[in-house]
Amino acid sequence: MSAPVFSTLGCRLNAYETEAMREMAEAAGLSGAVVVNTCAVTAEAVRKARQEIRRLARENPGAPVIVTGCAAQTEPETFAAMSEVTRVIGNHEKMQPETWVQMRTPDLIGETEKIRVDDIMSVKETAGHLIDGFGRHRAYVQVQNGCDHRCTFCIIPYGRGNSRSVPAGVVVEQIKRLVGRGFNEVVLTGVDLTSWGADLPGQPRLGDLVMRILRLVPDLPRLRISSIDSIEADENLMLAIASEPRLMPHLHLSLQAGDDMILKRMKRRHLRDDAIRFCEEARKLRPEIVFGADIIAGFPTETEAMFENSLRLVEDCRLTFLHVFPYSARKGTPAARMPAVKGPVIRERAARLREAGERALRRHLEEQVGQLHRVLTEGPRLGRTEQFTEVAFAEDQPEGALTELRISGQDGTRLMA
Repeated sequence: MSAPVFSTLGCRLNAYETEAMREMAEAAGLSGAVVVNTCAVTAEAVRKARQEIRRLARENPGAPVIVTGCAAQTEPETFAAMSEVTRVIGNHEKMQPETWVQMRTPDLIGETEKIRVDDIMSVKETAGHLIDGFGRHRAYVQVQNGCDHRCTFCIIPYGRGNSRSVPAGVVVEQIKRLVGRGFNEVVLTGVDLTSWGADLPGQPRLGDLVMRILRLVPDLPRLRISSIDSIEADENLMLAIASEPRLMPHLHLSLQAGDDMILKRMKRRHLRDDAIRFCEEARKLRPEIVFGADIIAGFPTETEAMFENSLRLVEDCRLTFLHVFPYSARKGTPAARMPAVKGPVIRERAARLREAGERALRRHLEEQVGQLHRVLTEGPRLGRTEQFTEVAFAEDQPEGALTELRISGQDGTRLMA
């Protein structure tokens, strides 16, 4: 029988977990099945999941189709009702090796229990299944899962459960193994990364973890942290930004909006001035630091003046990489019951935000021309700077290496070297 076909939708954490599932499925002897790891962040994400399931079922006639991920966790009946689907399993179940033993193709035949999704809020531990080396040239390490916050637009806590942390010692040992295998960059990832440690003895903070990794893994050339909630940045994280050159000068911020009233209606924990103050402080500590950010366009009740506050945040925080999300009502969230902004207005505001993001990126790119950058090569002609800016090479470079290159130009989306 053929190896199972895996399809991943959504975030980097989902991609990490797909690799873990692939390992467990292989160890269990699962064959000839299709596994779809879904995303639930928007209604559009759920629609795409259904579309992907139908496509893979057509391309793999007769293969059992197993659906998991956040959308399977939050609305299992939606997928169980699809004639193409054989089994629906939850986010906790998908990370258990015994689940994949039970999913072996002969064991699926004749079973009547289509849904295996437990209460994710009852899960207290982080899945212990760690993979070494997800990613070809930089390794992604899951250190946290779930979220204790309840932003009014977000369904993810109901798909991921409450926040759980991987103990620091486990993280450090994994990173040591990755460095031993030749990885030059490690990225810490999670659902709500700055909540790391709150459920561990002594309640350490993310900055404590970062400092511990850099101290105990001296051979690690580059450590990067993924999306953070800037209001929860702790003293040691700021110290690491200021004093640790191996911590990369790039942070992706979960800002979502730049208007105080919208932030309150989103049930965020920061105000506009908090975001600006954080960016100013971090830039004083590390002048070369750059920021990415998530911003939602057209959140319910957003007026033109409120939107303008979000638009100005691109300049006020000097953002470089913008992820723009046109608001999409997510059934089961408080925001879905708030007065909606009309669709054409949402799309027009999202377009204006993207234009602002493109201008900010071009400005950053132009500032780098002529500078020397230490680049991690991701392919013979492609790599990333310490600031996570994409670089195209004029000549082939060794993959996975750290190479110092002078930037010769830019094309509006990436640097040239």
